[in-house]
Amino acid sequence: MTVTDNRVGTFKAGDYAVFACLFVVSSGIGVFFAVKERKKASSREFLVGGRQMTCGPVALSLTASFMSAVTVLGSPSDVYRFGASFILFGVAYTAVVVATAELFVPVFYRSGITSAYEYLELRFCRGVRVAATLIYMMQTILYTGVVVYAPALALNQVTGFNLWGSIFATGIVCTFYCSLGGLKAVVWTDAFQMVVMVVGFLTVLVQGGRRVGGLEAMWETEKASGRLTVFDFDPNPLRRHTFWTLSIGGTFTWLGIYGVNQSTIQRCISCRTETHARLALYLNLLGLLVILFCAVLSGLMMHAFYVNCDPWTAQKVSAPDQLMPYFVMEILGEFPGLPGLFVACAFSGTLSTVAASINALATVTYEDFVKQWCVNLSNTASTWTSKALCVFFGITCTSMAVAASYMGGVFQAALSIHGMCGGPMLGLFTLGIIFPCTNSKGAAAGLIAGITLAFWAGVGSFIYPAPPGNARPLPLSTHGCTQVNSTAPVTDTPYLPHRSSLADSWYSLSYLYLSAVGFMATVTVGLLITFLTGSNRGKDVTPLLIRPVCNLCCFWSKKYREMCWCGVRHDDGKQALECLDSAVKHEDQCYHQDTNKTAVRRKGPPTLVENSHNLEEKSYTNAGFVVETQSF
Repeated sequence: MTVTDNRVGTFKAGDYAVFACLFVVSSGIGVFFAVKERKKASSREFLVGGRQMTCGPVALSLTASFMSAVTVLGSPSDVYRFGASFILFGVAYTAVVVATAELFVPVFYRSGITSAYEYLELRFCRGVRVAATLIYMMQTILYTGVVVYAPALALNQVTGFNLWGSIFATGIVCTFYCSLGGLKAVVWTDAFQMVVMVVGFLTVLVQGGRRVGGLEAMWETEKASGRLTVFDFDPNPLRRHTFWTLSIGGTFTWLGIYGVNQSTIQRCISCRTETHARLALYLNLLGLLVILFCAVLSGLMMHAFYVNCDPWTAQKVSAPDQLMPYFVMEILGEFPGLPGLFVACAFSGTLSTVAASINALATVTYEDFVKQWCVNLSNTASTWTSKALCVFFGITCTSMAVAASYMGGVFQAALSIHGMCGGPMLGLFTLGIIFPCTNSKGAAAGLIAGITLAFWAGVGSFIYPAPPGNARPLPLSTHGCTQVNSTAPVTDTPYLPHRSSLADSWYSLSYLYLSAVGFMATVTVGLLITFLTGSNRGKDVTPLLIRPVCNLCCFWSKKYREMCWCGVRHDDGKQALECLDSAVKHEDQCYHQDTNKTAVRRKGPPTLVENSHNLEEKSYTNAGFVVETQSF
């Protein structure tokens, strides 16, 4: 439904000029790096920035990439309807960043990979790698299409901003600077867009605070409305948002999207050292918390402004995601260019997410497929192939955004695919990194079980929406509206009369637990099949591919730590890193003795035992092999 007659205002020349600056600067960054790096033509330089990035821009890029326009528009409206408990996502963000920095990134960085799914072949087998790559590509293309289309539609219906113009401009600009400048252009453009996002939010908060009478008045209004009640310790897993769903379920959801996602891992391994990679993640946590705080405060301020006349109930807007742009047009419409600044803020989230997706899709396709089929590509050919893949996936993601407009109900289902796939993928990598006993049969079976169970719950929840009582939206008022639409009131979701017991239990599970369901199914089935088919011997597992988390539990005793290593020779892994450091610095011969095999490699690191993966070509491109003396 279009709400043209209820628009607060429309975009003017100044707004379009401010918005256009976002695209011009983003494109200019791509051109700058294309010219600057033209003499360093290689796929490594293009896809991972030569592995010489520093923590600052990478941190900003990580924050911008995962704070899409869905976050900018959707999070404030969620706070508007359900209250400030949304701030508890900060607990999940903190747990996710710590787990990613301490558990996943060290393994990926030291193993010398470019595609995160390359790890799965090193640890398990080629089939598991291909399956995981295909799942990632499917979910990323679908999600990226939705990320482009959803905010464009909301902004179009409220502000009159051209729908198809914004969609095609987003696709063209992202494809342009991704294919020209590679990862460096993506990272620095994300950094610029992150600044735009924060400035856009601050503009709304400053003017919104003035319109509602200040922060103290807003606080009293929201306290009276019940929206400042943050902690709800109800353990019911069917409740949409409680302390447990937001902190525990949110951790699994974001860890699946964040911790083992190619987009994150690619930025981390592009850093010049492992310490830079981990520091980028911790700095990124500050950015995530800043954006979260701004989104929650914007939602509270928006409700304080509309406390007596809710535009959604009054049907001045047709969907909750339109509330934020409607609010912006009402408080900023009189200032030329400021509505354009907010739209630039929203589309900064879109551009950063789309660019990250295009670059990550190009990387996994090149590393997991092209390099396997064309093993003798020259540097020039590999660079042009990578650029062509960026163009291809730019067109694909833009086409997906166009297709989203015809999806109808399936459009909403596509938003959940990221979560349904993220849990099983998290479980798969956890099996590989934490459980050295897991074999390839267990990994494959676990992935199948996790995907099946997560999609069963996710698709079922789409067909049979949860009762509105599970979400417990807070009351909204229209008694102060001068004119209210007399048509039927808006409801959250239709409640179907004929529902099975599964519809009110399994299918009504909080959406934040979908990833946890997929994770637990993957790990449980994976370990079960491993024990039934014969687990791996620890001494046959390459230490660099395992993270000995048991060291945290037995830090006081070397004897007990070694007992918990399950036979994996982590001391050998430490010696291998020291040998790698010596080889890189002094170009000496490096010998790694194994009780069953001897791997000798001149002037470089050893071959990984029990795998066909040779680290020789990685040793000079991945600073992760340098043992750092700096503590963190």
